[in-house]
Amino acid sequence: MHDFNKLLHMTNIHTFIQPAQHVVLLTHQSPDGDAMGSSLAMYHYIKSLGKEAHVIVPNAFPEFLAWMPGADSVLLYDSQKAQADTYFEAADLVICTDFNDPKRIGPLGDKMLMLTCPKLMIDHHLHPTNFADAMVSIPEASSTCELVYEFLSTVNCQLSTANCQLPTANCQLSTEIATVLYTGLMTDTGNFSYNSNRPQIYGMIAQLIAAGADKDAIYNAVFNQYSVDRVKLVGYCLYQKMRVFPEHHTALIYLSRKELYRFNFQKGDAEGIVNMPLQSKDIHYSVFMREDKATPDEMAKNGGIKTKIKLSFRSQGNRPVNVFAQEIFAGGGHANAAGGEFYGPLPEAVQRFLDNYTKYLKTD
Repeated sequence: MHDFNKLLHMTNIHTFIQPAQHVVLLTHQSPDGDAMGSSLAMYHYIKSLGKEAHVIVPNAFPEFLAWMPGADSVLLYDSQKAQADTYFEAADLVICTDFNDPKRIGPLGDKMLMLTCPKLMIDHHLHPTNFADAMVSIPEASSTCELVYEFLSTVNCQLSTANCQLPTANCQLSTEIATVLYTGLMTDTGNFSYNSNRPQIYGMIAQLIAAGADKDAIYNAVFNQYSVDRVKLVGYCLYQKMRVFPEHHTALIYLSRKELYRFNFQKGDAEGIVNMPLQSKDIHYSVFMREDKATPDEMAKNGGIKTKIKLSFRSQGNRPVNVFAQEIFAGGGHANAAGGEFYGPLPEAVQRFLDNYTKYLKTD
C-alpha cells in the first residue's frame, strides 16, 4: 500500500461520489488496458450504488480489449458525439482515470473543462495539471488500476485511528471489477515484467483472483488474439525495420502508413512491438515510431499539419527515457515507459531522434 495520507485522500473521493447521480467517466485517447480497466472498474462500482454511469472515450480502443465486462457500453466520442453530449449535459460528476492533462483526451478536454460539476482525477503519470477538484496522483504506482483497487479497498474502511489497517481483504469486489482491474495491472506492467516489483502488487493480484479474475483467460484474451497480419508485421519490424545503435544499446523501429496498410493494420496491432527489442541482452533502450493521420482538432492546433507520428519509449533498469520523450517529443511518462508525438513527416521525426538520442541515452 501507499502511504496513509494518500489513501486518506482516496477516501475523500467517496464524498464526491456519494451525492452524485449522473456520473461520466473519461479516459485518454487510444485507450489501453489500464485506461479501460480503471474506467470500467469505476463504472461497475458506481452502477452498483444504483447511480447512472457512462464511460466516454475519445476514440476506439483495440479489439483485444472489447471482451472486457462493460466494454460494450463504452461510447466513442468521435463517432457517438450526440449521445455522449446528452450524458455530459446531465452529468453531476466527472471522473478522469489514467490521464492527468486535458490535452490527453483531445476534443473532449475542452468539453470537460466547460462543465461546472465536480471533477475527480485518478492517475499514475508524472506532472499532473491542476484541472480537477480532487486528485489522486501517485506516479510510483504500477498502474491506475492499482490506485482504483486501493480506492475500492478504502470505501468501507473505518478511519478511526492513525493505525487504521486498510482492509484489502474486506473490499467486496465483483468478478467484473476484479477482471478489468487485473487486465489493467497486467497490461501496464508488460505482464508483470516491469514496474511491478513491490510485494503489495501480488497481494492485490491474489485478491483479484480470489474475487473471480481468471488470469489465464485474461492473458489469452489480450495477448493471443492477434491476426496473422499482425504476426507478419512483427516479423517485418524486427527483421527489416529495426535499426540498432550499438554504442548506446538502442533499437529504433519506425513504420510509415504505407507499410502499415501493407499488413492491413488495425488499432492495437502495434501494441507491444516496442518491448520486443529489449529481449536482446545487448539492447537497453527501444523506440518505436508509427505514422498516423492527425485529427482535425490536432491539425487546427498544429498549423494544419496532416501527419502525426506516435512514439513509444521503453528501457530497462536505471535508464530513464521519460525526459527524452518530454523534452524532444512533447511527451512524457514513467522512467522506463514513456510516449511522445511529433507533427510532421516521418523522416523528420527520425532525424530528430538521430540528432538527440546521444544526449539522453546512456552508453553503459
